[in-house]
Amino acid sequence: MRAAVLRTHGEPPAHADHPDPVAGEGQSVVRVTAAPVVPLDLLCASGTSYFGPPAVPYVPGVQGVGVVEESAVMSPGTRVFFATSAGMAAGDGSLAERCAVPDTDLIPLDSPVPDTVVAALGLSAVAAWMTLTWRARLQPGERVLVLGGGGAVGQAAIGAAGVLGAAQVIAVCRSDEARRRALAAGANDVVTPSPDVDELTARLAAATGGAVDVVIDPVFGTAATAAARVLAERGRLVNLGGASGDEATFSSAILRSRSAEILGYTNNAITPEQRRDALTAVLPHAGTGRIRVAHEIAGLADVAAAWQRQSAGETAGRLVLTMSDRGQGPAEG
Repeated sequence: MRAAVLRTHGEPPAHADHPDPVAGEGQSVVRVTAAPVVPLDLLCASGTSYFGPPAVPYVPGVQGVGVVEESAVMSPGTRVFFATSAGMAAGDGSLAERCAVPDTDLIPLDSPVPDTVVAALGLSAVAAWMTLTWRARLQPGERVLVLGGGGAVGQAAIGAAGVLGAAQVIAVCRSDEARRRALAAGANDVVTPSPDVDELTARLAAATGGAVDVVIDPVFGTAATAAARVLAERGRLVNLGGASGDEATFSSAILRSRSAEILGYTNNAITPEQRRDALTAVLPHAGTGRIRVAHEIAGLADVAAAWQRQSAGETAGRLVLTMSDRGQGPAEG
């Protein structure tokens, strides 16, 4: 089969021949139709992740969409979303024509949403939905602040907050392009960040009317420090990433006086059932356009160039590879 094969840590994978997968016990073989290139793929392939350097050669790709070819638990032809541990554990991932997937990581898809749109949403949408519903316990009428609102998780969180009845959704975005993505996703307003915590706190207070009930935080650092200062009574800040740094500073007086909460989230901590239920909940809203992640489509044969552009942040949102020879350019799903 043809696949994106990584042979050297820190280098892009090459479009090359690779052995077809063989399903082990408790696994199914999926014919892949679409798979995103996500930050975790880049991190694992760099050889510098906390999982340790993966053995090479291997096929990256921690999630994808496809059709079951061989399985003891699903009928051949079943359309599925799936997750893999490629780069985190031994084995190949989704950036290939076929992939062996643990049966527990298969999610049947009963939705007209195109495969490329499902791939763009994927685990980012799962994270957004779970942070809002499970960790933040968002209630209708509450106010939501989304840091990193132009990223995939941020866009999905903006849309999900609206679907779940948030009264106001404010985003924080660095670039004009990220601002456009956040507004297209449904943000009521967008704040430009500042490296000065006091200045950013003032901007957030002005945009939110002084306080927010929920903060969705995939960036941490200065932005999280400022966001914690505008938490309302019993407000909740949920962190699910550290794109802007691994440290933030929180005021004990603010947290105690408001009975506020600082919470953590990772997709690795949820069950397969929670992952399935979250994606199943998201897709009907993706079908109506209320939850969306801007994405760009490229063919598997162009993986090396696409990988480099994703690494450099030069793509129009999330980059999704199809297993056909040619991509389709930017998309807005």
